[in-house]
Amino acid sequence: MEDARTIVVTGASSGIGAHCAHALSGRGWRVFATARKPADIAALEAAGIESFYLDYRQPDSIAALADAVLGRTGGRIDALFNNGAYAQPGAVEDLPVAALRKQFEANFFGWHDLTRRLVPAMRRQGRGRVVHCSSILGLVPASYRGAYVASKYALEGLMLCLRAELAGSGIHVALIEPGPIRSRFASTALGWFEKTVIVENSPHRDAYRAQLARMRAGGTQSRFKLGPEAVMAVLAHALDSPRPKPHYPVTLPARTGLLLKRLLPASLFYRVVARQS
Repeated sequence: MEDARTIVVTGASSGIGAHCAHALSGRGWRVFATARKPADIAALEAAGIESFYLDYRQPDSIAALADAVLGRTGGRIDALFNNGAYAQPGAVEDLPVAALRKQFEANFFGWHDLTRRLVPAMRRQGRGRVVHCSSILGLVPASYRGAYVASKYALEGLMLCLRAELAGSGIHVALIEPGPIRSRFASTALGWFEKTVIVENSPHRDAYRAQLARMRAGGTQSRFKLGPEAVMAVLAHALDSPRPKPHYPVTLPARTGLLLKRLLPASLFYRVVARQS
């Protein structure tokens, strides 16, 4: 294990994070995976993956994770895969400021905190990879997803600046924009929606009813929805390529959204996007 490449994978309790943690371990990486629930941490440990508690909304847990990982590796870390996040649905006018703050703590500030704690070790080595599981919604907006869209737009901007600032250091930064992937993401979003948005008091209540039905059914049902292995394929490129891409759209809807954004006039593009929401 001393010679294995080392990586931190966050949000590894299920979905993309769990699949990538196991896949990377199978490829010979020394994986440090994170989760919040003790049962999920125990399951990862039982599979031979070193696991830690992390909640991006708790700065002490971020500091403890970084210290523990660097302590176990003698100060070496080869890669970070920031992945753990959630979506707070709801029309912008229905979102309390507190809900936006929670969204940014989990999806933005915590990611920045962990990244800047590990980048110095990569600088000392003269190499490293920082990969963020962003979202196509960090490049293409969608109605009723304003909090999540805002957090991902912020992440894209901040980490593209970091990418430019690390040029020539041997450290590469990449962003993955998955699009629809099979996971528990929609069911988690449903819980946040029900905690935060008062449907009957909203001018959007009719639209909400349709969205609630869709979330309760497991999210968008589409033949274009892929499994987490599709994300692992591009993560492998971002980790192994001598010239990783800045952006990795994964699914056909993600690639189509980016293409339309480049080709269509802005007013037409945003009308098309609005109809899809």
